[in-house]
Amino acid sequence: MSFVTTPRHNGALNGNALHNDAPKSNSSTSSNPHAHGIQFSGGVKDVVQQLTAYLAKTAVERDAAGGTPFEQRQAVRDSGLLKLLIPQTYGGLGGNWQEIYTIIRQIARVDSSIAQVFAFQFLMLTSIRLYASDQQWQHYYQLTASHNLWWGNALNPLDNRTIARKVAGGYEFTGQKSFCSGSMDSDYMIVSAIEENTGKFLVAAVPTHRKGIHLKGDWDNIGQRQTDSGSAEFTQLQVDESELLIDPGPLSSSFASLRSLVAQLIFTNIYIGIAEGALEEGLKYTSSNSRVWSGSLAQTIHEDPFTLLHYGEFWSGLHASAILADHAAALLDKAWGKDLSLDEKTRGELALAVFSAKVNATRSGLDVTTRIFEVAGARATTAKLRMDRYWRNLRVYTLHDPVDYKLKDLGDWALNGKYPTPSFYA
Repeated sequence: MSFVTTPRHNGALNGNALHNDAPKSNSSTSSNPHAHGIQFSGGVKDVVQQLTAYLAKTAVERDAAGGTPFEQRQAVRDSGLLKLLIPQTYGGLGGNWQEIYTIIRQIARVDSSIAQVFAFQFLMLTSIRLYASDQQWQHYYQLTASHNLWWGNALNPLDNRTIARKVAGGYEFTGQKSFCSGSMDSDYMIVSAIEENTGKFLVAAVPTHRKGIHLKGDWDNIGQRQTDSGSAEFTQLQVDESELLIDPGPLSSSFASLRSLVAQLIFTNIYIGIAEGALEEGLKYTSSNSRVWSGSLAQTIHEDPFTLLHYGEFWSGLHASAILADHAAALLDKAWGKDLSLDEKTRGELALAVFSAKVNATRSGLDVTTRIFEVAGARATTAKLRMDRYWRNLRVYTLHDPVDYKLKDLGDWALNGKYPTPSFYA
């Protein structure tokens, strides 16, 4: 077997576009518009604004429809943003985590489903960087940048139904996998399996369209409706030895264990983005449609003390969560730069920062998305607006892994001075 590539349009941005001091000629290349009709231009900030404006136009209708947003995914491809994490040396944009999380949050304000599958691109690339040999990750990074590949997820540590059987030259993966977010319409997937007889946890990078992969398209939940987080079935999927990401492999060092913290901070920023989107829509609705209650002494809704109180609570909660998330992202950039020299203490402090941000984002986000109707009013519950989508999206996504266990880890640090033990979720 050999590596299989699926050529794609290279996207609108090149490796110099992320930086403000880049030559203008290098940051203004454009893509050919597809069905989405966008002619992307300018630097990263411009492209993100163009993309989010486009996604916002159909977010309500697509929330109702569910399914795979092929046109919108193509827009993301054509934007060039899938290469953000990849260093310029390998054809990418050379972005850092603070920049990436900011963009994820911006997209989540208007379309949290697209934000999730977009963010999972970087989680999959993180898996490759942390688990693979230098030769492997450099190969996949160059391949991703040159062919504008989009990676899907089928790495679920809690789902052990996929078994890997040793065969000549590699393995056969057979079984089921749940919560395969972003795998539909992807080019490559990160897949996990349990080795037969030994119980070893194996991770591999495989082309999505390889024989033996069946994506069921069975995601139909109340929130995050266009993430394609359904199930996959593998039937004697051939995985070459060269596609196994086992050198050094998962959780093999403090550096390799950063994947879970990258993931948790992805969740956190999407939570914040969803809540910020709800707050923004609530503010617009309140300003243009809400009425002063008959018992209020205020002349306008903008002067009503209880309306101001609620918005003050919303804003302060989200503002604090955003500061915590930004602080954690800055620490992640420092930890990422240490590579294999990352020590347990630095990793532990990062985990505490990430967990603190996640706890606060979960609580403040659910508060905003639940209570926004108290200031928007009864008419804001019309199905046409689908303002409930913010709560539905956040409620579904915050159930990914129990926040109670993050609080337990934080309590263990506060009381006993113990850093969280690295795992796939901590």
